[in-house]
Amino acid sequence: MTTPQELKQIISEGLLSFPVTDFDAQGEFRADTYAERLEWLAPYGASALFAAGGTGEFFSLTHADYTNVIRTATQTCKGKVPILAGAGGPTRVAIEYAKEAERLGANGVLLMPHYLTEASQEGVAAHVEQVCNAVKNIGVIVYNRANSKLNADMLERLADKCPNLIGFKDGVGDIESMVTIRRRLGDRFSYLGGLPTAEVYAAAYKALGVPVYSSAVFNFIPKTAMDFYHAIARDDHETVGKLIDTFFLPYLAIRNRRQGYAVSIVKAGAKLVGRDAGPVRAPLTDLNEEELAQLDTLIKRLGSQEPAASNTRAAA
Repeated sequence: MTTPQELKQIISEGLLSFPVTDFDAQGEFRADTYAERLEWLAPYGASALFAAGGTGEFFSLTHADYTNVIRTATQTCKGKVPILAGAGGPTRVAIEYAKEAERLGANGVLLMPHYLTEASQEGVAAHVEQVCNAVKNIGVIVYNRANSKLNADMLERLADKCPNLIGFKDGVGDIESMVTIRRRLGDRFSYLGGLPTAEVYAAAYKALGVPVYSSAVFNFIPKTAMDFYHAIARDDHETVGKLIDTFFLPYLAIRNRRQGYAVSIVKAGAKLVGRDAGPVRAPLTDLNEEELAQLDTLIKRLGSQEPAASNTRAAA
């Protein structure tokens, strides 16, 4: 069992990613191909993988799906790469998901937004605290996004109350708030960049003291995703600029055509590289043929995605 503090150390460096969730043509979970996907991604060197996260369509999974996804991920990746499980929705539902993730051997939990309703800072903090208290033996990362945004004052209180709250993942992009939180909380948390297509923001977030981020494109161009991360880490501005100009900005132009394409385009990329994860579930929609062709051109320009042998990491 990875302790919360050990998990904090693991996610404080390196690249993180969210594997897509495999569905068949009828939209049912495919455990066999999901396991194959994780086995394919593991050698590329991600520090941890988030199973049933946002890119993994957590929001469309049934409870049975969730159990099967997390079980498959923990069994497949044991001894290879740590697995953090998504959890979210109404507080008591999020607690059920978090407990299930702990039971199935996940190394930690990414706590995503509560469902639908707006809430006060005190209410969101209570939501986080209750989930942390329900799984005291594994680490929790709070995802700052949508209607679940916390300020520095509330995070400071939570840090005192919840020893297993070890990470803060930002999906908002409010620079003033991020700087305040990072300066106020210091090394109490591990800080993760979590905006969609995080590579575009990676250099700016590194300058704020947030060098770690989660990559969605790791799902289909894992070598390029790792190369980009290493270029950011060593301040290789030429490589970063080239990849942003030739891949990421054209990629964003496709992604931004429709709401929900931040997930759909990742599944499309996986399909184009021979790692088809099936269609997205409603309410998302898949890319059309023209968009697929444009994405295919971008991917082919990047060349081979074979991993370097030195990238392989062992899980705690």
